[in-house]
Amino acid sequence: MEESKNKLLIKGLAYDVVGMATLGIPVVGPFLDILWAPYAAKTLQKMYPGKKGKIASAILFIEEILPGTDIIPTFTLMWLYTYVWNKEKPGELRPIRIRS
Repeated sequence: MEESKNKLLIKGLAYDVVGMATLGIPVVGPFLDILWAPYAAKTLQKMYPGKKGKIASAILFIEEILPGTDIIPTFTLMWLYTYVWNKEKPGELRPIRIRS
């Protein structure tokens, strides 16, 4: 489990760097975002399957399409949410509490 967490973090950091790199390419950079956004969103959804992955991939797509927002490290933020900030462990079933 620890190894896969680290691999996801490294992949996420690499994808964030690629996404941010388009900021450094004058004139052409914003047009590259049009190609990068769907690919990055699909990749994020594969890396984090389930409802949270779908939501994160939609957010990533919007973030990559909007000009000037490439600086946001969405892959890394999703990793932090999944493995650091989230109280439940990934893949863990959470009991449903029923009030009577």
